[in-house]
Amino acid sequence: MRLRLKLFLVLAALVAISVTAAAWAVSLTTRRAYLRADRRQTAALLAQFDQEYQRLGQGVLARVNAIQATPSVLRMVVELSRPGGDASPYVDAAPPLAASHQLDFLDFLSGDGSIVSSASWPARFGYRETWVTRAPVGKPFLHLWNLPEGQAVALTAVAEIHLRGKTFFVAGAQRLDRQFLASLTLPQGMRALLYRNTTPAFSADNLVAASGAVPQPERLAPLIAEVLQKNRAVSRSVEWTPDPSSAETFYTLPLAGPSGHLLAVLLVGSSRRDLVLLMRRIRLSALAVGAAGLLIGLVLSWWAAARVARPVLQLAEGAQKVAAGEWNARVEVKSRDEVGQLARSFNQMTGQLVEQRERLVQAERVAAWRELARRLAHELKNPLFPLQITVENLQRARQQTPEQFDEVFRESTATLLAELANLKTILNRFGDFAKMPAPERQPLDLNALVTEVVRLFEAQFSAPGRPPIHAELRLDPDLGPIEADPHLLRRAVENLVLNALDAMPEGGTLTVGTARRDAGAELVIADTGSGLTPEERDRLFTPYYTTKRHGTGLGLAIVQSVVSDHGGKISVESVPERGTTFRIVLPAHPAAPSHERGESK
Repeated sequence: MRLRLKLFLVLAALVAISVTAAAWAVSLTTRRAYLRADRRQTAALLAQFDQEYQRLGQGVLARVNAIQATPSVLRMVVELSRPGGDASPYVDAAPPLAASHQLDFLDFLSGDGSIVSSASWPARFGYRETWVTRAPVGKPFLHLWNLPEGQAVALTAVAEIHLRGKTFFVAGAQRLDRQFLASLTLPQGMRALLYRNTTPAFSADNLVAASGAVPQPERLAPLIAEVLQKNRAVSRSVEWTPDPSSAETFYTLPLAGPSGHLLAVLLVGSSRRDLVLLMRRIRLSALAVGAAGLLIGLVLSWWAAARVARPVLQLAEGAQKVAAGEWNARVEVKSRDEVGQLARSFNQMTGQLVEQRERLVQAERVAAWRELARRLAHELKNPLFPLQITVENLQRARQQTPEQFDEVFRESTATLLAELANLKTILNRFGDFAKMPAPERQPLDLNALVTEVVRLFEAQFSAPGRPPIHAELRLDPDLGPIEADPHLLRRAVENLVLNALDAMPEGGTLTVGTARRDAGAELVIADTGSGLTPEERDRLFTPYYTTKRHGTGLGLAIVQSVVSDHGGKISVESVPERGTTFRIVLPAHPAAPSHERGESK
């Protein structure tokens, strides 16, 4: 993933998380504040209802008390308190008094509860209403009145009149209906409903609002049933349509009569429309801020890429050039910040690398020439000394008799030819290393090649006069063919086997094995000889370096050159007095060499 995309994703994630967290926090805080305000408004409305309820009750009580003190009522009580008093002349006494005192219900009753006159139902003259004998006097209460068309819930007050040992009752009431609800002052978004519990089952006709009938009253049936069942206040939200903004939370206030039976339920509804719309606006605002943040994040990511990613990419390209061998690679510096400082440090590093490389190459060249001169001097010293002695012998023999000179001449020329042949051999070895041929690759069975090389040395493993060497072959039967030069690879394997034999003068075990690797083969040649010190192991592949008393030091250098030309790797593991192990890893299909070796003349 590119740095520019990473920066954009990080900025986008930060913006999204920040906006989401802010929107969530604002929504939660706003919702809680709204609900607290709604509860306060509802509590205020319920308190207002209670005040209005009490005021209305006291008004009913005051009007009932005023009616009992009117002259017409007092004359009626006086007449009825006489023995054999007739109540029939007063059947129509209640309606005009109820109308003049603005009461919906007014009954005059005798001491046993018999109706003398009724404003709401005159035909009930003489019927007995025993509830009035148990009703609290001087205190308003809620009562269920019987009417020709049904029952009605009303705030009721009862007054007693005692005369001549007899008791008479004046019962007046005012309905709880939509006129009462209309008298309540409601905040915007709130409304009051009243359910009159006059039937055993829920009846939509019993649910009224200040404006009249309530649409979809059945949706409130479960709430009203729960209040009637539990006989306590309950709150619940009701969704009138699938639109969440239509939701309305209802708070209830049960209204009971003197016996504790619920006669009505006041429902105060608070619309959730404003809250839902506010939440929508908050979410839309959050989306708008998030989109703007993402756009800003995109711009910032491109800007950051120009400031950071491009110089970093240039540094990466410069590092790749250095890794490819372009030591003088440079990165353009355009800023003075940390990235610019990094680019300047990179340029300074490559400059130092070039200088150090040049010094190292020069030092290696000098060391190589010195090592070559030392090895040549060492190798040529031995044959030159016999040549010098032979020439001196010839000079001395020249001064003697011809017969003696001829004999010395024959011996000397034989010595000269032998030493000259030795010199030629030394020069040929150095020449072979200098003009190693390029490998001619072809499919090769490595197991077969290793088996043939080990078979060539079987005679030396058990040569007379030296301790025996036991050879072990551990060849992978599933090893496939590889592309290699059979002659060069054979020469490398022979050098390693010879090196192992020289390391075991007292005998031991030679182990040669092959194994499959991911993209090629591995060749292992191990001995149980004297081993190498860490210093010897580090210089083992250096040309002209040898740990033997006789040798040019070119054998392992040639092995390393062959392995390198085949695109492989060679490593050595050794512990003094425990042996040495060479590991060669060769690719099955090596890449073509970048150049062909030229032959030195």
